[in-house]
This record gives sequence, structure tokens and C-alpha cells, in this order.
Amino acid sequence: MNTARTPDTAPTAGPRDTRTPLPVVLAGARGHGRSHLLNIRRLEERGLVRLAGVCELRPLDAAELDGIGDPEQSADFEALLASTGARIAVLSTPIQTHTDMTLAAARHGAHILLEKPPAPSYAEFRRMADGVEAAGVACQIGFQSLGSHAVPAIRRMVTEGAIGELLGVGAAGAWVRDEAYFRRAPWAGHRRLGGVDVVDGALTNPLAHAVATALALSGSTRAEDVDHIETELLHAHAIESDDTSAVRVVTSAGTQVTVAATLCAEQSSEPYVVVHGTQGRITFWYRQDRVLVQRAGHGPVETEYGRTDLLENLVAHVTDGEPLWVPPAATGAFMRVVEAVRTAPDPLAIPAAHWHTEPGESAPRRVVDGVDALVDASAAGLRLFSELGASWAPSTRAEAR
Repeated sequence: MNTARTPDTAPTAGPRDTRTPLPVVLAGARGHGRSHLLNIRRLEERGLVRLAGVCELRPLDAAELDGIGDPEQSADFEALLASTGARIAVLSTPIQTHTDMTLAAARHGAHILLEKPPAPSYAEFRRMADGVEAAGVACQIGFQSLGSHAVPAIRRMVTEGAIGELLGVGAAGAWVRDEAYFRRAPWAGHRRLGGVDVVDGALTNPLAHAVATALALSGSTRAEDVDHIETELLHAHAIESDDTSAVRVVTSAGTQVTVAATLCAEQSSEPYVVVHGTQGRITFWYRQDRVLVQRAGHGPVETEYGRTDLLENLVAHVTDGEPLWVPPAATGAFMRVVEAVRTAPDPLAIPAAHWHTEPGESAPRRVVDGVDALVDASAAGLRLFSELGASWAPSTRAEAR
């Protein structure tokens, strides 16, 4: 196997910028928000940004701020934006708050890095995207995998015919999550909460990158690139949302994109996307920026690509006019999938005969028997669980256009 590596532009300690750092407010600094806090500190050390404020219901304590500094803290997001003069707002808050908080930042003239999924419904997504455009600010959606340099490289290979004619794109995500994962926040594991859409679930939140990346590699990222969608939504855990699901998107070009995802895996594995062609295939492990090209008449070639940090790209857009890697329009097709999941019938419970309980990291977890192989088979054959003969999968699928 030949191995190559592109110049690595993944987050590193680069040279310090001599311009005035952009003031940043972070909303949601615990849980996944902690990674944003550390990334802001990295960019602060380079002189690109300054952490001006943190919005949390409960202020960060000294231990949580160790090495971070002493930013202004408030539970009032808009007051914090006003008092700090924030140029950028990083939003890592519950899904159902995304649209209103994004529009609040836009009203204050702040550019936004918004965690995925951008909104719990297509209508909320449109309200957010239209409001941002009207305000004249930039919004970057936090699909980190779409900052990988592998994505445009694979698209070039497909366009140039490296694997022949495109047949379809499959994605597989098999992760282990225990019962505590679904208790980590009041909205976790819910489709709705207090009458408000949340649409948490395997396809729309933890493994949303698999969906968005598969769509990107098919060349179908805009809402209008989607023709119709089929979903199979199920759960083994005692939750409202899905933890084991599959989706098929048929694009306006007629390309099939399938994604199979589970949080009830026998063993956690690296999620991946595979692009099928008439003369080969390309496999992309998107969390590792690793690509394997296998094609007729050639030996396999594996390449590791660099990655552009999305906050750093947003800063470069604001200061130097660099194009955004993931503007809202580039997630329209993904939001069509979110909408299909939202409007589908409630997920079906997988019968207890088909799953068992094992000890988890901090609580028991439920394991769907044989699901790891089914997830891989879906990516390989572009088929849904029911088409693979899974006895617990529905015989009829929900379809949306």
C-alpha cells in the first residue's frame, strides 16, 4: 500500500498575529462547549481572538477557567454581546435554542460559529439563514469534518473519473453510548420537549457528520439537491428519539446516499463514508482525515489530509475575506434530512429479544445484536436495515420529499 500525506494544516500553534484580536463570546462552555473553550484559547495564544465573555446559566469556576483568563460572565446572552462588543459568537447550546441565539448575535453585528445541527426543523433553519443574510453577518456551521481538505480532494477525484462513474455514497457510524448519555441534558434523547422540536437522534446529532459528509462527497449539499428521503428510525434505549437508524437520500442528480448509524454498537469504531464508482471506491474516515483509494488496475493508496479549523476560518473570513468552509447554504441538504426525521413517525422500539445489556462507562448500555455488521453492510451495499433482512427493522419506510 502506498501512503502519502498532504501538508497538515490541522490546528497547531501557528505564528502570532499582530492585529487586534477579535473579541469572542462563547455560549455554552461545558460538555462539548469545553472543546470550543480550549480552541478559543489556542487562537488567543496566536493573537487572533480574545475570549471576552462566557454565557452559562451557572458561571464557570476558577478551576474551569484555569489557563483561560477572566472573561466577563453572564447568563444574559444579549447583555453579554452588548457589554463585550463581541465580533464573534460561538454557540454550543441546546439544539432548540440555535435559531433564536443566532439571530440575537446577528442583531448585535456578531459573526457566528454555530454548532451542528444548525436547527431542529427546516423552517427554523430558513428563519436562521435568512435572518443572518439580512443582518449582513457571517455564519459558519460547525461540521468539523467539512473543514477537512479530504472533502474537496475526493470531490476532484470523483469529478475527474478516478473511480469511474459515481454509483452512490454510503456512510457507517457505530458508536457505544450508555444510558447516562441520554441523561446528560434535559433535551437529550427527545424529539420534542415542552411542545418544542428538539430532534435529537443518531442521524441528526452525534452522527450528523456522517450524514453531512456523505452528502458533501456526493456533490449534494444544498436543499434543492435533494429529491426524496427514506428513513428507518428505531431505538433500543428507553428514549423518545432514535439510537439506531438508517436513511436514504436520492439526490436531484439521481445519486443514492445512504447512512446507517447506531449508538448501540457491539464495539465503537471510526465512522466512515465510502464513495462507490464503476471502477473503484474511496473510503474516508472523516474524524481522522484519512482516505483510502482502491481502484481497478492500481494498488491501494492511503492519504492523510490536513484540516482547516472552522473558527479560524471564520476569523480569516471576517478579517481577510476568505471564503467560509461551511456557510448555512452548504448544510441545506442535511437540514432536509433533519426535517425528514422530524416529520417521520416516532421511532419504533427494537424488541428486547434483539438487544442485550452490558456495563457501560458510567451506566448500563444496550447493545443491538449484530448491528455492527449491518451498519457496514449498509455502507457497502447502499441498503437500509430492512433491505438487509434485519428482523427488527420496519417492513415499511417513511418517505419525505
